[in-house]
Amino acid sequence: MPSSSQILLTATQLGSVLQAARKAQGLTQSALAGRLGLSQSRISHLELHAHELSVEQLLAWCAALELELSVGPRGGAAPAANARADW
Repeated sequence: MPSSSQILLTATQLGSVLQAARKAQGLTQSALAGRLGLSQSRISHLELHAHELSVEQLLAWCAALELELSVGPRGGAAPAANARADW
């Protein structure tokens, strides 16, 4: 598993990081599926379509792989004045 943090800007990147973390731990999709109570085919699907993960599912996945999720401003800058909060 990578020892450094990963900056993610897309769901595709998230899926790739989750897959890489699983493989770095020597886990098959089936083994991870067992930890999460999902099927192997669902793990495969979500690694390719991470945008379908709910926040709850993502946090469970991170816990199963001993990852932590961190959120902060891009580049350490203040939030953009025109950022939408109503969606």
